[in-house]
Amino acid sequence: MSRANITWIGGPVLRARVEGPFSIFEALAVGERGLLGEVIQLRGEEIVAQVYEDTTGLEPGMPVTGHGKPLSVTLGPGLLGGIFDGLLRPLTGSATFQIQPGAAERVPARFNIEFTVKADDFLEPGAGFATIIAPRQQMLLVPPWARGRVDWLASAGEHRDDETLAVLVDDKGERHELTMRHEWPVRRPRPVRERLGPHSPMITGQRILDTLFPVARGGRAALPGGFGTGKTVLQEALAKWCDADVIVYVGCGERGNEMAEVLDEFPQLDDPRTGRPLAERTVIIANTSNMPVAAREASIYTAITVAEYFRDQGLNVALMADSTSRWAEALREVSGRLGELPGEAGYPAYLSSRLAEFYERAARAVALNGLEGSVTIIGAISPPAGDFSEPVTLHTKRYVRCFWALDRQRAQARFYPAIHPLLSYGSDTRELADWWKTAGNPDWMTQRQRALELLEAQAHLERMARIVGRDALPALQQAKLLCADLVNEGFLRQSSFSKVDRYCSPPRQVAMLGVLLHFMDRAEAAVAAGVAPARIAAIPMLRQLQRLGEEFGEEDLLRLKQLPRQIDYEFDQLQTVATHAG
Repeated sequence: MSRANITWIGGPVLRARVEGPFSIFEALAVGERGLLGEVIQLRGEEIVAQVYEDTTGLEPGMPVTGHGKPLSVTLGPGLLGGIFDGLLRPLTGSATFQIQPGAAERVPARFNIEFTVKADDFLEPGAGFATIIAPRQQMLLVPPWARGRVDWLASAGEHRDDETLAVLVDDKGERHELTMRHEWPVRRPRPVRERLGPHSPMITGQRILDTLFPVARGGRAALPGGFGTGKTVLQEALAKWCDADVIVYVGCGERGNEMAEVLDEFPQLDDPRTGRPLAERTVIIANTSNMPVAAREASIYTAITVAEYFRDQGLNVALMADSTSRWAEALREVSGRLGELPGEAGYPAYLSSRLAEFYERAARAVALNGLEGSVTIIGAISPPAGDFSEPVTLHTKRYVRCFWALDRQRAQARFYPAIHPLLSYGSDTRELADWWKTAGNPDWMTQRQRALELLEAQAHLERMARIVGRDALPALQQAKLLCADLVNEGFLRQSSFSKVDRYCSPPRQVAMLGVLLHFMDRAEAAVAAGVAPARIAAIPMLRQLQRLGEEFGEEDLLRLKQLPRQIDYEFDQLQTVATHAG
């Protein structure tokens, strides 16, 4: 075990003169309280380290001890339903959420297990060897570094998660004891057998996302937006309604009151898929802005490591990171204390590579045990003053496939979700078209393109209308504006607090968009037949179409599919009147 002595300290960064060998990214115990730290630079006879806890009271001469291994977290069945800090240490749930300094040892929990292997079976790395039945079924995995023949098994039944359950003997005669949990370095991606391309979308239940800008299962999405545009509310809605098996929510440097709401609300929410508490398939990592800045930098890696652990069990995981801007600010602060040459906006020159390291760990993959799982990352960004040209947003766009741009003007107009359809994009649409065909909408690509073209035409026509007035536009252009307003109100607007419309299934999305595009076709035909746009705007069912999401819930799908007939009837009446008037 290597030792060193502190020679200089500034905030979360310290230098120490070494008395033995240290390695880069080695975990450390700092000072008499054993504060958790990590080596970030090696300088001859000196190491530079960052400390993940409050460094008040540290002084030159205090000891620094190396753990002899990289900064790691303990992965196991006790994670689901838990609330942890940025280093995966349990938060007790007390009013102050205080934890003891140092690498806290998790209190052992008890689980009822059943073995899926028998004596003399040969187990490869990552293989499942037992199953936990309740409160949620989970697979117990052989660590990625272990393999061998099963030499001994404990009896099935209830055990502590730190007890030895099995012993493997490898080809060299080395013995590997298996428990319910094992450690893994947070900065090292867990190995997989094969990475797979996009195949199906992760359904979020939000129409503007699933229909216009879908994220593939195992994909990467960025959610940038200024203060008050609804990032946190949207991420919470996605966490509740998306079709992932496990949710990992990391509050990275967010305001304490926002994290307090998450910590208070999530344990009380019911899972709409099972009716059981949502917390049973959720892991919350809370690292607020008043916590040590270095721990904020580590929390992102902790979260993705947890997500990969559940992916290796053949599960689909959604990781909500709120927000990567605060994580980048932590990089900038530590970099400044190290005296590194600053890059754009003061961020370190390696900002781009660190973002790439994080987002590239999202994937749909075949795990070492042959099971297919996925990690989908949705990273919120808080650009100063909503400026999407700042470095974190620009660099993130290089590594994500979906960009869901939140717009301040739409948010101020109380339009939620405030995603701007002309600033956003989804790059996996062609790969996901086959999935939509099997879901019953072979025309999804065409309908999506028509909707986007209509919204783009609306932006152009509104600029003209501000100059000449809306009534001065040609009749066809007035009809286009009417139809675009209808798509915005009837399809893109969706309240997370509405009991009817907070979730929209793919069949309902297909039916709603089909109804609105059918209205657009009939409106354009009516204008060509001489019907005035004002007459179209006065048809009785227009109000119903504007409230389409509220008027027709999931159980009203059959009635929704019959709306085109009513639209045809009302337009036939209009054109009959126009013909007689002519």
